[in-house]
Amino acid sequence: MRYLISFLLLTTVVFSAELDWPSNYKEALTQAKQNNKIIYILITSQSCKWCVKFEKTTLKDEKIKKRLNSQFITIHLTRDKDAIPSKFKTAPVPRHYFVDSNGDILYSALGYRDVELFDSFMDNAQYKVNNP
Repeated sequence: MRYLISFLLLTTVVFSAELDWPSNYKEALTQAKQNNKIIYILITSQSCKWCVKFEKTTLKDEKIKKRLNSQFITIHLTRDKDAIPSKFKTAPVPRHYFVDSNGDILYSALGYRDVELFDSFMDNAQYKVNNP
């Protein structure tokens, strides 16, 4: 019985560490205002190998997932199927935007980023909010 409980707890921890992606930009803005958080927007394309690599490596890192879930509102937009506000560039991809709850762009970057570099991007966005 102890082993079953341990297994269930471990399974819950593993599966609860997924990223929480709201379904649309307006919803992300609302959540950001309610929670006083920065929004991280990832814009990708279904045919982009660097987007896939970023999603399968950097975004699967436990430290990155934990930080994104606790400190940011995240939204993933695919230029092939999602409505993307015109102020965001959609080519080339992957594109990374950090915006405030009013939708103002605080920091942006382009391309694949490994865990260390992406973590520093999050630092830069938070620094910009705290030091306008």
